[in-house]
Amino acid sequence: MASVSCVAGSEAVMETAVALLSESVLGWSIFTIVLLVILAFCWIYIRKYQSRQESEVISTITAICALAIALITSALLPVDIFLVSFMKHPNGTYKEWAANNETRQQIENTVLYGYYTLYSIILFCVFLWIPFVYFYYEEKDEDNSNKCLQVKNALKYTIGFVIVCSALLLIGTFVPLESPPNRNSTQWEKVQYLFEELGSSHGLAALSFSISSLTLIGMLAVITYTAYGMSVLPLNLIKGTRSILYERLENTEDTEEVEHQIDKLKAKCADGRPLSMRDRRNLQDLEAKLQVLRRQGRHLEIAERNCCNKVGSALRPMKILLGVFFILVALLFFMTLFISNLDKALHSAGISTGFIIFGTNLTNPLNELLLALQPVFPLDYILITIITMYFVFTSMAGIRNMGIWFFWIRLYKIRPQRTRPQALLFLCMILLLIVLHTSYMIYSLAPQYVMYGSQKYLLQTPLPTADPSQGNHTATITKICDADAPEDQCTVTRSYLFLHKFWFFSTIYYFGNWAFLVVFLIGLVVSCCKGKKSVIEGEVDADDSDVSDDEYVH
Repeated sequence: MASVSCVAGSEAVMETAVALLSESVLGWSIFTIVLLVILAFCWIYIRKYQSRQESEVISTITAICALAIALITSALLPVDIFLVSFMKHPNGTYKEWAANNETRQQIENTVLYGYYTLYSIILFCVFLWIPFVYFYYEEKDEDNSNKCLQVKNALKYTIGFVIVCSALLLIGTFVPLESPPNRNSTQWEKVQYLFEELGSSHGLAALSFSISSLTLIGMLAVITYTAYGMSVLPLNLIKGTRSILYERLENTEDTEEVEHQIDKLKAKCADGRPLSMRDRRNLQDLEAKLQVLRRQGRHLEIAERNCCNKVGSALRPMKILLGVFFILVALLFFMTLFISNLDKALHSAGISTGFIIFGTNLTNPLNELLLALQPVFPLDYILITIITMYFVFTSMAGIRNMGIWFFWIRLYKIRPQRTRPQALLFLCMILLLIVLHTSYMIYSLAPQYVMYGSQKYLLQTPLPTADPSQGNHTATITKICDADAPEDQCTVTRSYLFLHKFWFFSTIYYFGNWAFLVVFLIGLVVSCCKGKKSVIEGEVDADDSDVSDDEYVH
């Protein structure tokens, strides 16, 4: 009998696989194309910002792979939603191949293992590979003679990140989400219960805790960079840049003025008398300013001859339209996120449950749009991919305008063809963490869609009768799946389990969304008040290396 049941189970799995393959071949084709596009985008993206003088193969490959893994992980979300939605008919009944709970569980486990793999790779990149490559490059000598010592020192500094990762995994493993059934049990029985829970969840809690901890850091990056980038990117496209001819004229006038002031100070010591301490300090400041102005002049001359700037001027109307589109999308996200947070504040189960919401009580435009597009699989996949890429582009705009900071200290600048390898690694780690938090941002924008997709279930409701002797009559109605639905009637996405395994993380994410809205409004005001940016914005700064700048110019 056991062998017969095994054979029957195998046949059910095969039939399920054939059904999925035959009916979703278009979806998987789109998914494959998206993967190729992601890899191409990551290569172009990193190569665009990579320094020409300080490029290194290992840091370049690491940056490309880390960014690709982050984007591929975000691309798994619509596949997860599609699979849980594909199990049911529009009338709320399970399809024949999905009627068996074991079959549904096997499909869900497949998606779960996909998340396991990608999230494990993310942990490996954040806590081991990227720190190792960063410190490996930092320990690089000019003569580059002792590779073994370089690797040894890099590993020594990387151990700290490995210890942090191990601590997070242990905390996630042994923090009980539920108390033991018997409160009077011994300490050994409690420990045994924890190990049993670990085995039954397949390590989900440990991995979820680690990823949620990284997502908290990603939330800070989203609040800092993405919120500001969502305002600065479209407004910069709308306002454009200053005129090159006007900037060159202004640069020439400033250069002549500084040269005149330097000549006046040098004239004071023409007869051999030494300058005062104040005059020497002013002379040094003026000479440094003159050096920057001359470098700016050289860059402006190159920008005037650059064909890309001429093409950009010709495409000015398109940039304005694109900027208007981006600002409308940003306002749509702002209103959707505000409505979602307000809905949670008014109708959720409270702070102790992570503000879980039972259905969508306020009309959420983006949630309704995704639910309408979900039956045609590529459309919602394309929309979520666009949303993810929008977050990446706006995050990059925020990072480029602000630079990489550690509290009040700016560590690195992000500039095309001039970004150092260490800055690229920081950039990819920040973007990786931002994309991790993007999953929760999309859940906040469309909670019902991310949790259940387009699933519906059948609900029996009593009908009122005039004659009690006729007995009770019931009617079957179809409802959209929500948190009130029976567990055996609606399948929750695996992504939702990762996001809400620990309620206190969800609570922090909720308040982080409010902070995101506030920072976006502040960034919008600041971006509106700022004037047009220079055509060589960020290319020449006072603290740049003059040698590297000259190499860049030539």
